Amino acid sequence: MHQLRCSTLNRNDACGAVIEAKPPSDGRNVLISNFSTANLVKGVTIMSSDEVKLAYHCVVPVIDFAKWHTGGSQEEKQKISSQLASACKSVGFVFIVNHLMPHEKISEAFSWSKKMFDLEQKQKMLAPHPPGHVVHRGYSWPGLEKVSNSMGDEDDPELVNKLRQVSDVKESYEIGSDNYPEQPNVWLPDHVLPGFREFMTDFYWDSWENAKMILKAMALGIGLDDEDYFLRYHSGHENQLRLLHYPPVPAANIEDQSMTRMAAHSDWASITMLFQDDCGGLQIENPNKKDDFIAAEPLEDAIVLNVGDLLQRWSNGYFPHTLKSTLHRVTLPPRQDRYSGDENLTRARYSIPYFVAPKEKVVIETIQECVSKTNPAKYKPIRWDEYRLMRGSMQYEAPEAPEACEA
Repeated sequence: MHQLRCSTLNRNDACGAVIEAKPPSDGRNVLISNFSTANLVKGVTIMSSDEVKLAYHCVVPVIDFAKWHTGGSQEEKQKISSQLASACKSVGFVFIVNHLMPHEKISEAFSWSKKMFDLEQKQKMLAPHPPGHVVHRGYSWPGLEKVSNSMGDEDDPELVNKLRQVSDVKESYEIGSDNYPEQPNVWLPDHVLPGFREFMTDFYWDSWENAKMILKAMALGIGLDDEDYFLRYHSGHENQLRLLHYPPVPAANIEDQSMTRMAAHSDWASITMLFQDDCGGLQIENPNKKDDFIAAEPLEDAIVLNVGDLLQRWSNGYFPHTLKSTLHRVTLPPRQDRYSGDENLTRARYSIPYFVAPKEKVVIETIQECVSKTNPAKYKPIRWDEYRLMRGSMQYEAPEAPEACEA
């Protein structure tokens, strides 16, 4: 069980006291609220009362979405929306509990992911990621992709080359809608892993149901009257489901930075929803200290939500409407279980992000409610398909691919 606690305040001190609603600066588990009782919600203790602001698991706020989809009142939905927006403004990352994805479905998704990555390399290469950076589907072998922290506002070939000097040690498999011709799926042959395609297609669309709920809450949370504002720019077909496997590597190679699991980066699209195993290793940039990263320890069955570049641009990146695309990375798992064997190998890690993207030719322009004379638009308009191609060009090259075989 993960328990939220006050590290510098005991229960008696905190009762009835209003604590400034901002995240802890050093990764402590801190409750930000007036509170009177504690309720157990899916493995995390959340202090509750009518005056609760935000609760934190490590540095990441925890938002309970139960009332949103179980007949809650408009007032209750607005409270959830306000909590969500507040968390995204200050941290850019949120744990969402009591969402629409059942535990059994999440567990099965990880089971299928492990089965896929356990295939022989030549079998996985029967569904290879297409050459180049235009289409992101199918299997990517270790070394194919290199993520970066650039939002791509400048064309800098030297930066691209520099970013690729350190290898990302991971493999992935990308899945999308079968009704999105610009990004055709690259499926494994059915006989290689029977049932995989059917399950992952269902999981893709189940994830979209959660995403629609979150996009509606985000619109209300930043003060828009129309809860469908963001949803109108999204169809569900342009999203991307990614299965990720970080295989064991010598811990020394991560520590000396000759390799990375995944370097610090922001995400390209609107929002990202992440399911992660219990290994750990995800870190987010400390919102109070640049270049300082804090562990976002796993919370069972929670969706880890983060704001992408497009929502930051849409909301103009300023208080009180700012939505923050936060840098994050994947590094060593917790020290107590990071090593195994004579070579001090890291523990394998599995995660499943779901990237929510707008329609291909949508132009991302700053929302007018987020612009004023004293706060003009900070970002020039961009078209999503052009931005996606630009960001992809910084992350993909075409090294020699492993051979495939029918097996």
